Amino acid sequence: MPHLLISAAHKSSGKTTVSIGLCAAMRARGLAVQPFKKGPDYIDPIWLGMASGRDCRNLDFNLMAPDEIRAMFHRFNADADLSLIEGNKGLYDGLDLEGSNSNAALAKLLGAPVVLVIDARGMTRGIAPLILGYQAFDKDIRIAGVILNNIGGSRHESKLRAVIEHYTDVPVVGAVHHNQDLQILERHLGLMPANEAAEAARQVDEIGRLVESQVDLDRLLAIAAGAPASPAVAEAEAPAAGATLRIGVAKDRAFGFYYADDFEAMRQAGAELVFVDMLQDKQLPPLDGLFIGGGFPEAAMAELEANKEMRAQVKDAIESGLPAYAECGGLMYLARSIQWKEGRHEMAGVIPGDILMHERPVGRGYVKLKETGDNLWPAEGAAEGVINAHEFHYSSLENLEGTPRFAYDVVRGHGIDGKRDGLIYKNLLASYTHLRSVGAYNWAKRFVAFVRERKAAQHH
Repeated sequence: MPHLLISAAHKSSGKTTVSIGLCAAMRARGLAVQPFKKGPDYIDPIWLGMASGRDCRNLDFNLMAPDEIRAMFHRFNADADLSLIEGNKGLYDGLDLEGSNSNAALAKLLGAPVVLVIDARGMTRGIAPLILGYQAFDKDIRIAGVILNNIGGSRHESKLRAVIEHYTDVPVVGAVHHNQDLQILERHLGLMPANEAAEAARQVDEIGRLVESQVDLDRLLAIAAGAPASPAVAEAEAPAAGATLRIGVAKDRAFGFYYADDFEAMRQAGAELVFVDMLQDKQLPPLDGLFIGGGFPEAAMAELEANKEMRAQVKDAIESGLPAYAECGGLMYLARSIQWKEGRHEMAGVIPGDILMHERPVGRGYVKLKETGDNLWPAEGAAEGVINAHEFHYSSLENLEGTPRFAYDVVRGHGIDGKRDGLIYKNLLASYTHLRSVGAYNWAKRFVAFVRERKAAQHH
């Protein structure tokens, strides 16, 4: 099926905005667009999913084996008119000297033609050696087109087009002019997950219109159509018949950082997911387990505090032994309080400690964990191995009382205190680390099994 990878010469070139605009514009044409995002990320995929109307899927070399990336890509590419993969960072940037986890490596793995978004501010003739260098650096990468971004006006655009046409064989498939509205929208994208539905939908439409008017969509579709065909793929496992467990998932403006494949893995393991709005709902529905993922609870801390009923319900449920899992924002909500800037707001008070927000990230990037003997739902026979995961948090957990138990030792990363993560209290596991249910570590399946076990134990 037609597919392409949108990359850039360096980060902050505007490729996310362009990718969102392309998804929205292609969808407006009536095409089924499947978005993918390289690497660990929640915010871009929420926007890309919103623009395309289909869940965005993350392709991550650190958490997935190459065969697993290929299988996931082919599975979701199979019924789409176009698959658009948004890269992260620059085309050749990577963690090692060989670039084994770079966007270029992903393009090779999936046979994806590359369209380069170039921030052309202040550039004229110098754009040619940049493109030529990117072409020459790895002959196996097909740079099939460029989209110029932040163009200074029509004279600037015609100069750049003339230079690129004269010195290179790469077509210019779009030229997006510098636009104050787009700058404001862009700043918003990285800061706000698109769960403010109405406002976000308006922004996506606006970006779609701006991109459509300045990018040659037919040319892009022709480039994508030149990608190699996907092999036939096996059907995904169907969810377990007659789900027997109800697992609550906090999903609202404060909590929205979830992987679509984690939800699938939970359903396949026999869970029915019941979404709970921690800001509006006054009570928890009948549940066998609870999952509070990441998000921006600090941005909604006054509203979270004001919903006293929900805080009390969550606290009582966990105190009474409800199996629960909390990641990052979820951990923050379960603490006593969150302090940010001048404000301090009460939270659920399950974890005897306080959250303090900082100006700079406390933990960011890939994490490696080793299970201690205390994990509530340990890996079957894999406890010796290292768990690959990721974290991104500006907060720390302070004044922690008692002698806490932890599920993991941190081999790489920060976790809760630089050495440990995965705080355990009764049947709760709360960590700064974000896990993902992939072949190497299917946490969702084990969490559901743990919930089932606890439910069975209650009935005996």
